[in-house]
Amino acid sequence: MAGKVLSLLPPSLLAAVGLVGLLLLCVPTRDVRELPALKYGIVLDAGSSHTSMFIYKWPADKENDTGIVGQHSSCDVRGGGISSYADNPSRAGQSLVECLDQALQAVPKERHVGTPLYLGATAGMRLLNLTSPEASANVLAAVTQTLTQYPFDFRGAHILSGQDEGVFGWVTANYLLENFIKTHGFHPCWPRGYSNQVLLGDVYESPCTAAQRPQAFNSSTRVSLSGTSDPALCRSLIMGLFNFSSCRFSRCSFNGIFQPPVAGNFIGFSAFFYTMDFLRTVMGLPVATLQQLEAAVATVCNQTWSELQARAPGERARLPDYCAGAMFVQQLLSRGYGFHERAFGGVTFQKKAGDTAVGWALGYMLNLTNLIPAEPPALRKGTDLGAWLVLVLLFAAMLLAALVLLLRRARSAKPSSAI
Repeated sequence: MAGKVLSLLPPSLLAAVGLVGLLLLCVPTRDVRELPALKYGIVLDAGSSHTSMFIYKWPADKENDTGIVGQHSSCDVRGGGISSYADNPSRAGQSLVECLDQALQAVPKERHVGTPLYLGATAGMRLLNLTSPEASANVLAAVTQTLTQYPFDFRGAHILSGQDEGVFGWVTANYLLENFIKTHGFHPCWPRGYSNQVLLGDVYESPCTAAQRPQAFNSSTRVSLSGTSDPALCRSLIMGLFNFSSCRFSRCSFNGIFQPPVAGNFIGFSAFFYTMDFLRTVMGLPVATLQQLEAAVATVCNQTWSELQARAPGERARLPDYCAGAMFVQQLLSRGYGFHERAFGGVTFQKKAGDTAVGWALGYMLNLTNLIPAEPPALRKGTDLGAWLVLVLLFAAMLLAALVLLLRRARSAKPSSAI
């Protein structure tokens, strides 16, 4: 009898497997959307004083044709901005290597080829392009040569206009929530006791001093500029950068540009943040109101070179320019844009919003993701929980039945014990 049962075991199992297969075909399924993969993008912000690299990421399927972009990581390039290598362009490209090597590690290898890489140059390169277009082109060619050696999808190195930089910065801020004066002989915005030698040609190549350029002068002559710590004269020279005399509209900010009255909340970032942060943290001055800001600027511009060095020994390279920068920010906000005390209370100065740096680079990336095709979502077949449980129990019952039959067969196959 046992032998007969065992002989029926193989066809019984085959029938059971066939039955389960038919049941699986009949079970209703639905398409289950898998979690989207991540895409990456890299933007190099080549500013006047330094270059920063930002790596962004967003879901590959996007939303409303715009990637939901967040900052993945960042890297500050050592040395000055790429415009500082005008006399040795190859060094401009070489300076980017360390951060680009970091990007190779930060972006998954399988995403390298599809990761767009952009370089946007701002104030320093805009000025170099005005004074020496050939030198500017050589610098861009050098950084392009370096960037094309990496496996990323390099999309070009470009000089951004001031308007583009402002628009992309505005996009960033909403998405997340130097050359001012050069004079011959003395410098009212530099601290008393500080001096520096510059080429006379460099003095008059600045757009700020082009109107004062003599008809004939030796551009290779070296002149010494000494600081005089003169807030009043510094203010008058800064105000010379603004034109309030002409306006074709009902009201203007400056240079004939229409502007409605300021109202609402604003974010000051980049140079605005660093300037205000210096006044607050290094100088220890209150800047919560326009009146306090004006007093803080006057205090900084009255400091001597030795006094400033004593307060901020680690910022020697930027110390000479804080007076001019602070004076420009204060005059731009109060006179240029017309902020009054109440409106100024709606301005916050931030370096980051959450974990993302506030600047033009994110706005640039947000805009560019519109040009990157979305990947179709990955789908897989799925069943309802109830049907899945029934199938699991059925398979478990089949395995248990097979195990019982195998045990019975093993016992029946044992030889009888001798008496």
